[in-house]
Amino acid sequence: MLAKSYNYLLKIEYDGTSFVGWQYQKNGISVQEKIEKALSKIFNSQIRINGAGRTDKGVHALGQYANFKVNKKIESEKKFLNTINFFLKKNLISITKIKKKTNVFHSRHDAKERIYLYKIINRVGSLSLNKNKAWHIKKKLNINLLKKGAKLLQGTHDFSTFRASSCSSNSPIKKMNAVHIKKKGDEITIEFKSKSFLQNQVRSMVGSLEYLSCGKWTLHDFKKAFKSKKRSECAPPAPACGLYLKNVKY
Repeated sequence: MLAKSYNYLLKIEYDGTSFVGWQYQKNGISVQEKIEKALSKIFNSQIRINGAGRTDKGVHALGQYANFKVNKKIESEKKFLNTINFFLKKNLISITKIKKKTNVFHSRHDAKERIYLYKIINRVGSLSLNKNKAWHIKKKLNINLLKKGAKLLQGTHDFSTFRASSCSSNSPIKKMNAVHIKKKGDEITIEFKSKSFLQNQVRSMVGSLEYLSCGKWTLHDFKKAFKSKKRSECAPPAPACGLYLKNVKY
C-alpha cells in the first residue's frame, strides 16, 4: 500500500542579495537549495519544492510561493514555522505561512497572477537603510512621463524589446493587467501585474521607463523602442536590487 502524500504551500520572504537567484545554479547558493535543505532536515527525507516565480540573482521576495509533497502530515503549523525559520533565519529567508493544498495543486502552473514591485529612491543622498534594496537614482525623475510610459505597457502586447536573449518562453506576447506608480517622498514604486513575465522583462521595462523619465528618451523614443520588438533597442535593464516578487494570486 502506497503511503499517503500531503501537499503543502509555503509563503516565502527573502533578501536576495547574497543568492544566485531562486533556482539551483552551479555557480552559487540559491534560495531553493536553502529551503529544500531545511525541509529535508525536518522530515528526514529528500524534499523538492516548486517555486511560483524564478527570481534572478539579487532579486528579493515579499511573497514568493512554493509547494512540496511529503508523506508525513504536519500536525502543528506553528511548530513547523518555528522549526523551519530556526534553520533559515541566518540566510535572511522567512517562511511566513503554510497551507495544506490538494495533491494536484502546483504553485507555478496554478498561479493566476504574479505581482512584481520595483523600488526606486530618487534623491542625491546615498542609500543607507535601502542599500541593496532599491535603485538609487540621483537625477530627478519626471513622474508624469513615468506614468505615461507605464500606461503604454498595459494590455496585451509583444514584449520582445524587454525580453532577455536567453529567455525560453514560447511566446513574447503577454497581457499586462496593470502597472501602478506611486510616489511618497523620495521613494517611487512601480507595480506590475500579469499572469506571467518574460525573463528580465520587469527590469528591462523599468530601465526604459527611467530613460524616459530622466529625459534620455522622449515619449516617442519610448514608443518606438517598444514597437520595434528588438532587444537591441531596449534601455539598459534596471539593477536587480530594486525588484521584489510581491505576491502571487491563485
